Amino acid sequence: MPLLARPLEGTGLIAAGVRPCKHGRMCQSQSLQGDFAMKLAGKVALVTGAQQGIGAAIAAALAGEGADVALTWLDDRAGAEAVAARVRAAGCRAHLVKVDVARLAEVEAMVAETVRQLGAPDILVNNAGVYPRVPLLEMRESDWDLVLDVNLKAGCFATIAMAKALIASGKQGGSVINLSSSAIRGAVRGVHYSASKGGVVSMTRALALELAPRGIRVNAIAPGLTDTAQPRYGNSDDELVEMARTTIPLGGRLLTPEQIARTAVFLASDESNATTGQVLHVNGGSYMP
Repeated sequence: MPLLARPLEGTGLIAAGVRPCKHGRMCQSQSLQGDFAMKLAGKVALVTGAQQGIGAAIAAALAGEGADVALTWLDDRAGAEAVAARVRAAGCRAHLVKVDVARLAEVEAMVAETVRQLGAPDILVNNAGVYPRVPLLEMRESDWDLVLDVNLKAGCFATIAMAKALIASGKQGGSVINLSSSAIRGAVRGVHYSASKGGVVSMTRALALELAPRGIRVNAIAPGLTDTAQPRYGNSDDELVEMARTTIPLGGRLLTPEQIARTAVFLASDESNATTGQVLHVNGGSYMP
């Protein structure tokens, strides 16, 4: 079976400057070149939908740069535990939060629990999302409401709760990273999904304007076709390989979750301290807005 995506060099803990110390654990303070400053040392991150795929890769990458991470999950405790183990292996704290982000009360409780367990989150990654493929003429109100609640509304209210907690803590600055999608250009059997992800772009810009006086940056990542479970619904491996070959100019293969995660690390860190209200399209050139 052909490979869907070829892992790039530099995606692991060793490449991130973290290696086993003499006690056998992963130590942040050591690198192949000696001691160095982690980009996110001392930061607390909250990543929604972190049990698999892009969310899992982002959580691990943030920990690889020194951040403690609260990870949310809904229906895969084992997957979330595995990601938490990766965070702890990087020498950082991990805390699991079961949450249905479609429920506003649970979103607010999620942030409150993160504050109690790890401290006010400096970084919020609104990654949780759903994409039930529904033909337009078969769409029900419940289909629309679920997708908009999870993909759009949850991110807004998680950001509000995070900003309030951050301000109350007295911490300076902060970074919110929303996950949009290349589907903002339109998707068959996905008018609700495209609408939600287009809404994420507009919401990101509005939130950035509102929160800039507080020193909180808000940006979005719009991934292209990525090697996760989502594109496999209704597509065989061979079909995905061909789709990537014909639609992704740069490399002709599916993106890896780690490639998306590296962009998230940039947006979470001070390297992007003058960047807000922006959408970074990580898609191998398949879509150039």
